[in-house]
Amino acid sequence: MLDSFKSPLVVVGRVLLALMFVMAGFSKLGNIAGTAGYIASAGLPMATVLAVATGLFELLAGLALAVGFNARWAALALGMFTLLASVLFHNFWAVPADKQMVQQLLFMKNLAVSGGMFIVAAFGGGALSIDARRTAAA
Repeated sequence: MLDSFKSPLVVVGRVLLALMFVMAGFSKLGNIAGTAGYIASAGLPMATVLAVATGLFELLAGLALAVGFNARWAALALGMFTLLASVLFHNFWAVPADKQMVQQLLFMKNLAVSGGMFIVAAFGGGALSIDARRTAAA
């Protein structure tokens, strides 16, 4: 691959990974009651507090990832969050047979997203990121 494509591809990758979380954060914050109901359905305590905290986390960490601000930490946190959410909310092994396929698909999608996040955590946000600009300015 041409080196001239690497930096733009990293930006596109960061933005595409972040988009899921930014949109989910907005959605959760726009419907706290519905989000809290879904969280409570998994048996988690303090569902309203968790709904607000989760919405803010997804929105802020997603934006940080998109622009490459503390990209490694944002990606690591989002990757771990996604793994936890997968186990709690997409436990295909514990749902009725007619729901297993969809839940397994969502679980596997989340594993792939976590994998992408861990790659960003390992390699950073790339040359076209706020992190790179801060490092160059130091």
